[in-house]
Amino acid sequence: METVAVIDFETTGMAPEGGARATEIAVVLLCDGEVVGRYQSLMNAGAYVPPFIEQLTGITNAMVRAAPPAARVMREAAQFVGLHPLVAHNAAFDCRFWDAELARVGCARTQAFACTMRLARRLYPEAPNHRLGTLAEFAGLPPAGRAHRALADAETAARLLARLETDIARRFALDAVTHELLCEIQQAPRRALSGRMARYSAR
Repeated sequence: METVAVIDFETTGMAPEGGARATEIAVVLLCDGEVVGRYQSLMNAGAYVPPFIEQLTGITNAMVRAAPPAARVMREAAQFVGLHPLVAHNAAFDCRFWDAELARVGCARTQAFACTMRLARRLYPEAPNHRLGTLAEFAGLPPAGRAHRALADAETAARLLARLETDIARRFALDAVTHELLCEIQQAPRRALSGRMARYSAR
C-alpha cells in the first residue's frame, strides 16, 4: 500500500518570490486512509511575522525566535518525507515554499504534488467553496485543532484526502486510488472526468 506525505506550511506571507518565509511546517504520513506518522516544528528563518499573520495563526515573533533554525527543520522534514509522494491543500502555495526552503539547504524536490483543493473541485462541485475548513465541514470530518496551524491543517487535509480516495474508488468502481491517479484526476476538466475514468473502471 502506498504512503503519501501531506504537507502544510505557515508563513510570513503569500509567496517566497516576494520574500516570505516559512514559520512552521507539518507533515502527516497517510497510508490506506490511516495516519501512520507525524512531523511538526516551528522554524526560525530570521523573518519578521506581520501582526495580521500573528493574529491569523497565533504564531508570534517570540515563538519564531525561539524555534530551531529553518535549515535544520527543513533537513529533518525532507528526511521524514523521503521519497513519499506529496499532497497539500492548495498545493500551489505549499509547493512554492517547499521548493524554496529546500533550495536553501541544497535540496530539490523530485516528487509531484497532488492537491486536495483541486481534487475536491472535481469531486464536490456542490460544496459551498473549496477552502479546507469548509470542505472539512461539508464532508463531516472531525476537527483536528486550530485552523492555520500547520499540524492541524495537515491532519485535516489528510482526512480530506482519505475521504476523497474513498469517494473516488466508490464512484468509479476502483480497487485502489494511487497518487499517480490523483494527479491525473486533478488535471482533468470536470466535465471530462467520467469519460477519462472509464478506462480505469473497466480494468
